[in-house]
Amino acid sequence: MSFVNVIRKRLVFLLLVVLGVSVITFSISHLIPGDPARLVAGERASEEVVQSIRVQMGLDRPLPEQYWKYLKGTAQGDLGTSLRTNRPVAEDLNIFFPATLELALVALLLAVLVGAPLGVLSAVYRDRPIDHVVRTLAVTGISTPAFWLGLLLIMTFYGSLGWLPGGGRIGSEMLPPVRVTGLYLVDSLLAGDWPAFVSTLKHLILPAFTLGFIHLGVVARQIRSAMLDELQQDYVRTARANGISKWQVIARHALPNALIPSVTVLGLALGDLLYGAVLTETVFAWPGMGAYVVNSIQSLDFPAVMGFAVVVSFAYVLVNLAVDLVYMLIDPRIQGVN
Repeated sequence: MSFVNVIRKRLVFLLLVVLGVSVITFSISHLIPGDPARLVAGERASEEVVQSIRVQMGLDRPLPEQYWKYLKGTAQGDLGTSLRTNRPVAEDLNIFFPATLELALVALLLAVLVGAPLGVLSAVYRDRPIDHVVRTLAVTGISTPAFWLGLLLIMTFYGSLGWLPGGGRIGSEMLPPVRVTGLYLVDSLLAGDWPAFVSTLKHLILPAFTLGFIHLGVVARQIRSAMLDELQQDYVRTARANGISKWQVIARHALPNALIPSVTVLGLALGDLLYGAVLTETVFAWPGMGAYVVNSIQSLDFPAVMGFAVVVSFAYVLVNLAVDLVYMLIDPRIQGVN
């Protein structure tokens, strides 16, 4: 299958996913009790004022017409106006998305840097104490609720030990770095602002660990499974018979081959992290899309909630497209599969 065919199929899938998400979120927003017009007007506003606002917002129109208007706006990049901030939803998401992306990327990096070596050790020393420890850690990570782990870390490292900050994205006494990418770690490096870089890194440790701990277990289990398959292959036994050391065979041959099927898991993990950041950001007062959408839900800000769902779904499908392309690059045999 060629790159062009993969891209074409994924783009069609992208349209279907975004369409499906828009239908679901639009339907839910109209099934949940609440009147956005009343929210905008205020509790003491007269019924005439509320009705006037309802007409201005198009809420008096039939639902199919409202959805079609929303769909046309979405296709043009117009996600509506937030009822809570009174700004375009696209503008709000542009403000909050970099914080979520930075948190998700650091969490994924942490999961890979810790999970991959643990998976390799677990496979190499199968059924030994370290294997049991890694498998227990993996199951614990997958089973642990993010909000519970986050609160526990805050109580320990912020409340009791005072080693790390308990919330926020940068120290309250510091100004954020000049925005270039919106990622504080990158922007502070570009500006040469080392105090901002260190402060951002400290604020990232606890939420990134909380968010990445679940996927650390997933990565470790995936690498372990793939490594066990590779270590049983004939080329490993042949290499060992030729006098190549065990760890040379693992590092040069078995591990690179084991990483190929793991690419898909890592790509899906990034998409999951974008969605999963909602609880983590709420616990750590992280100013990202997760906290934004939670506040929007509490305020019945339906345009913001729908915009969040569409944007994250769009990003999820793009990540899957990138994973497919990377998979084909590292394993060219797939290109010949119809």
